[in-house]
Amino acid sequence: MKRAFTLAISALALSACTATSSAQPLTAAAAPAEALPVGTCVNMGNMLEADQEGSWGGATIAAEDFTRIKDAGFDTIRLPVRWHNKTLQEAPWTVDPGWMNRVQEVVDQALAADLNVILNSHHFDPIHEDPLAVAQWHGAVWSQIAERFEGYPEDSLWFELENEPHNNFDHSNLLQTLEPALEAVRESHPTRPVIIGGENWSGIDSLATLPLPSDPNIHPTFHYYDPFAYTHQGASWTQPDMPPPGRDFPTTEDRQQLAADVNKVRDYIERTGRVPFMGETGAYDLHISTEDRAAYHRTVTQAFAPTGIGICVWAYANTFPFWDRENEEWLPGMRAAMGLPE
Repeated sequence: MKRAFTLAISALALSACTATSSAQPLTAAAAPAEALPVGTCVNMGNMLEADQEGSWGGATIAAEDFTRIKDAGFDTIRLPVRWHNKTLQEAPWTVDPGWMNRVQEVVDQALAADLNVILNSHHFDPIHEDPLAVAQWHGAVWSQIAERFEGYPEDSLWFELENEPHNNFDHSNLLQTLEPALEAVRESHPTRPVIIGGENWSGIDSLATLPLPSDPNIHPTFHYYDPFAYTHQGASWTQPDMPPPGRDFPTTEDRQQLAADVNKVRDYIERTGRVPFMGETGAYDLHISTEDRAAYHRTVTQAFAPTGIGICVWAYANTFPFWDRENEEWLPGMRAAMGLPE
């Protein structure tokens, strides 16, 4: 069935306006569902969203990874998946059956370990350059994902339509671009939780003007890598603007900014009635010690704890790691920084 997604397009101007002024209350029909029970969450980073699984130097995902994650106390895993290079490059944009089977296998393994799963589209590169031209392709992929996972439990499998809109993919075209994907999902999953993040890589400031459809089962997300000069120091993929090594955290200014950012989340919840979650956060390990990375996570986690939001750390093992594959042990202090037992 067709959902009234297009009605949200006409509400875009209102959404942007109320985001920066005294917001009007949500109507009963548009009242959001309860916040997603994300809890403490870890991203399966640099695995299925790599060009090919394992191509970025990481081991492939195995069932024992999820058993280990569950035993460590995590509630949820976020599963980034690259789709655009696993499909036909023209209509009907059929997803490679082997790839779809592999994604389903991984989802099944995580669910079998009693973890919640956030399944997303990650690095769908063409959509960030020409959003509206790629929308039908993106929607066709989500139609196939929706078909494959029809009947899966709604309380533990959630769909995130696209990771970190950026470049030409912004709030001016967000809803229209995601319309085919959401309609495809809602055909067979009318009430499954669907997650949408905002422009500029879904940074926390995107919450201020994030337009969302009038669908009670849409959930907002944002990512938090602030201060970027600390968390991404020496990260080669950020060139030519790579932050140089040597930045400390937290400075007095960092603490002030963190307090202001927590208030942005509080304001968003009060204004919209929706509770977002932090879909990614972390600090790159090349020039930052494990002890200092743990301190960063502890500081961020404790600061945002009063808001009640879930937090997904980046990442399990391949970059920004929590699990040390080589030594087969959790890195010291990292779980405790998230409030988990060690």
